[in-house]
Amino acid sequence: MAKVAFLGLGVMGYPMAGHLQAAGHDVTVYNRTAAKSDAWVTQHGGSAAATPVLAAKDAKFVLCCVGNDDDLRSVCLGEDGAFAGMDAGTIFVDHTTVSAAVTRELFAASDAKGIAFVDAPVSGGQAGAENGVLSVMCGGVQSAYDRAEPIISAYARICKRIGDSGAGQMTKMCNQIAIAGLVQGLSEALHFAEKAGLDGRAVVEVISQGAAGSWQMANRYETMLDDHFEHGFAVDWMRKDLGICLDTADENGASLPVTALVDQFYKDVQKMGGSRWDTSSLIKRLRDV
Repeated sequence: MAKVAFLGLGVMGYPMAGHLQAAGHDVTVYNRTAAKSDAWVTQHGGSAAATPVLAAKDAKFVLCCVGNDDDLRSVCLGEDGAFAGMDAGTIFVDHTTVSAAVTRELFAASDAKGIAFVDAPVSGGQAGAENGVLSVMCGGVQSAYDRAEPIISAYARICKRIGDSGAGQMTKMCNQIAIAGLVQGLSEALHFAEKAGLDGRAVVEVISQGAAGSWQMANRYETMLDDHFEHGFAVDWMRKDLGICLDTADENGASLPVTALVDQFYKDVQKMGGSRWDTSSLIKRLRDV
């Protein structure tokens, strides 16, 4: 068992840190809103720190799940950042979905201090975090990944190193690109069924057993039919991720026409007041046309 710090106790980080404590690790948490840290300690045990640097002190592994590039920089860098409190030979694992540019920046900054940096974004949503069955896609030096993987396994169904630093973030972009098209396709199918006067549940019961089946269909069709969009990943966060995908595609020459279109559809959902609805709310813009 290891001394571990976890930075960021949002809807993903809070249960992920809880799984680490339940696995027997000595966990210290940090959150920008201290009340969330206090609530976590009350529920799970462990301890809380007032700053990232204090949380990271003496930890062998520092794990992080925050909001975006700027949030990640703020918990890593500066005199109160985690890197300032980490010893050479320790490992920083970033579960945030961020740009490849900030990953490269922080890999270089950590490497200069002898800290290993593993980019390890996750997929599976809030339910996956709560149930400890996340998919974790990693980039970084093989030896650092080998040390980090047993720690990550506390909340992962699968954890795999894809390649060198940045490969985890690039793989998460592939994940979000695939999801965007799948959710739009499912939205159109359910919308079409409604317009055709079909029983949507009966339709999905049949088509989900064939080539049309997907995780999105299995887990989101009922709430989509019920016009209920309070599950999982919010539209604001999806647009942030798709923006990263599209910016990176501009850099590497990839063509993402469907992703660009669906990003604009999510913009429509935001204009409808759906910024905090989950990503399956794409069907709302079809119903409200």
